[in-house]
Amino acid sequence: MENRTINRRDFLKSQLKAIAWMAVGASGLLIPRSLIAAGTPDLSIVKGPPGTAVRIAVDLLGGMKSFVKPGHKVVIKPNMSFANGLKNGTATHPEVVRELVAMCKKAGAMKVQVLDHPLSGGEFCTREIEAACAVFNEDIVTAVMDGQFYQKTKISDSWFGFNKTDIIKDVLSADVLIAAPVAKHNYATDVSLSMKGMMGLVYDRWEMHQTGLNSGIVKLATFLRPDLVVIDATRVLSSHGPNGPGKVIPMNMVIASRDMVAADAQAVKMFEWEGKRKEPKQVDHIRLAHEKGIGRMDIENLNVKQIEV
Repeated sequence: MENRTINRRDFLKSQLKAIAWMAVGASGLLIPRSLIAAGTPDLSIVKGPPGTAVRIAVDLLGGMKSFVKPGHKVVIKPNMSFANGLKNGTATHPEVVRELVAMCKKAGAMKVQVLDHPLSGGEFCTREIEAACAVFNEDIVTAVMDGQFYQKTKISDSWFGFNKTDIIKDVLSADVLIAAPVAKHNYATDVSLSMKGMMGLVYDRWEMHQTGLNSGIVKLATFLRPDLVVIDATRVLSSHGPNGPGKVIPMNMVIASRDMVAADAQAVKMFEWEGKRKEPKQVDHIRLAHEKGIGRMDIENLNVKQIEV
């Protein structure tokens, strides 16, 4: 991509120059050899129990070891913004997060953190995921509310929107960033998926609203670009997002990809939003991200593997 802006991984490299092993809920289910032989897909879609679906979706992309290496520091970013309970579909399913943590640990990660900047009452927003991750006997889950844990970071001088913002320090120093959003509607941006979810890693989200929310999301995505995206579509909040209550559709699936734009586009295409079907190009931040070369929304041209377990 021409005039490529610095992203989180480039930032980490420049900073370095300047200065229980178990899979929770493992069922022993194996991926069919025919799927492996078919090659690594751009997108994997797996329907089944949350933990199992996550594990197989990531395995189809090459397995967690293709993302996480021994000694790596990993940040997992779920949606923990609201304490509305699992049934309301406003937060990532705890079993999705727990399985991702277990897989990272099994791959040899030195440190795994589950981080978000909740919109209200951090200790209440994180408790379900904290309970799920208690099996690891570590302080893994954190609501990062205090500004001292953020660092002013240059995003880009190019095109539209803000150029600097405060990002969680642990995200800046992480080797691997995994986005694990829940699939839900958002009144301001049509959907809240992996791209919009990156707003939960910055301190002052209002500055993005001031400069244009959809363009701000895309600007942030030039810097915070996850290595892996796992969208929790076990239940989809299809209306009255982001905090509901709204229509929750049980889908019992996850969508995984290395490409945040493709993952979000796939979710937009598959589900109903406010009683209607949408094309990815109808969601402004997805279309803009595709146009800027951040990822691809033309999912019809991608290699997609979909299975049910």
